[in-house]
Amino acid sequence: MMLRAVIRRASTRGGSSASSGLGKSLQSSRVAASSQSFHSLSATQTLVPRGSHARSCFHHLLNLPHTFIFINLRRTLLTSFQGTTPQRWARPFSSDSGDVVEAVVPHMGESITDGTLANFLKKPGDRVEADEAIAQIETDKVTIDIASPASGVIQEFLVKEGDTVEPGNKVAIISKSADAVSHVAPSEKIPEKAAPKPSPPAEEPKVESTKAAEKPKASPPPPPPSKQSAKEPQLPPKDRERRVPMTRLRKRVATRLKDSQNTFALLTTFNEVDMTNLMKLRSQYKDAFFEKHGVKLGLMSGFIKAAVSALQAQPVVNAVIDGDDIIYRDYVDISIAVGTSKGLVVPVIRGADQMNFADIEKTINSLAKKANEGTISIDEMAGGSFTVSNGGVYGSLISTPIINPPQSAILGMHSIVQRPMVVGGSVVPRPMMYVALTYDHRLIDGREAVYFLRRIKDVVEDPQRLLLDI
Repeated sequence: MMLRAVIRRASTRGGSSASSGLGKSLQSSRVAASSQSFHSLSATQTLVPRGSHARSCFHHLLNLPHTFIFINLRRTLLTSFQGTTPQRWARPFSSDSGDVVEAVVPHMGESITDGTLANFLKKPGDRVEADEAIAQIETDKVTIDIASPASGVIQEFLVKEGDTVEPGNKVAIISKSADAVSHVAPSEKIPEKAAPKPSPPAEEPKVESTKAAEKPKASPPPPPPSKQSAKEPQLPPKDRERRVPMTRLRKRVATRLKDSQNTFALLTTFNEVDMTNLMKLRSQYKDAFFEKHGVKLGLMSGFIKAAVSALQAQPVVNAVIDGDDIIYRDYVDISIAVGTSKGLVVPVIRGADQMNFADIEKTINSLAKKANEGTISIDEMAGGSFTVSNGGVYGSLISTPIINPPQSAILGMHSIVQRPMVVGGSVVPRPMMYVALTYDHRLIDGREAVYFLRRIKDVVEDPQRLLLDI
């Protein structure tokens, strides 16, 4: 009845009289509105009345003239809510005690959706610090650590080694105040002790019969073993074999290399390089180079600079086929193949054309260290327009490397061997290296490939060409 009176009064009077009428009417109902419960909708504690009375009131308020609404709504609400006690509601995001936290799988990269839990670095009952690694996840490209979100004691692991996990999956439960007592993982539960078996009853003495005393008849000799056919292979026993599952990284490498072999028209061309001048340059300036830049001068930086020069001279080697188009890259990002205990990884030296010898050596050392420690990130291995692989560090004399998709060529370096060479009409020993270029013959013709490898040879044998740009 009160609201009807308000509506009737607002429709028959002007804005000011309607405002006064509603204010008086709602002021008289303040006690009734105050008895309703209130709900906090946000951190600012905006209070909204609840109940049929309040909803009907707001429904009629919205149908009133605009002038009346904007002038009197704030004043009326403040007046009618005066003296009430708001109730705050909060959703708990932890356990009732607030003492237990959960370690979850972190985000692993845009192109990685899951991984395999390779191994646990801690055991249930161990104490860990905040951000300390407790487990490792092996993905197709890198190994990622799972860190503890807080300091505490590991109560239990929720997954087992070898399980496939996704970002956000719970891995472990950590108590922030529990003592380091012995906890047991689900896969390590101790079986209950079996009840002691009752002792068997004492056997009664058996009376031997006269037939049992008789000697048994001699059994016929066993038949001779059948002779194996001469064609049947002699296989080793199964107990001398070991079967282990492939790691995700190894499976990824195998898939990519086979895809490269099936997609590209692979062809390899070879040349040999006299390493005398580059090795002399390194021996002459290695101490001064290390003193100034804090890194050793290696042979790899010389080949990277030579590859940059060759890619700029033959841009088709730096290009790639994309459907019916050819993409020419105006940048030089060179990948370097690094063999680790877990498999082959290929980090990228970005902007190699903008680097000097010191920058290249520092980048190579940093990437190789991360690769061997398993801390290299996905971003550091993404992209790359050309690859350099140095099999010479393992003693390889010559090989045919496989292209790293989606690139179009790869340079293979090999070991340095003293060989007799004809120099100035005389046979002299020289430190020689075979170099190989495997390229996609769909895109790169033999002429460009040979010119490319020839440029590598010229720059390495005479590094002064880089200074003169010839």
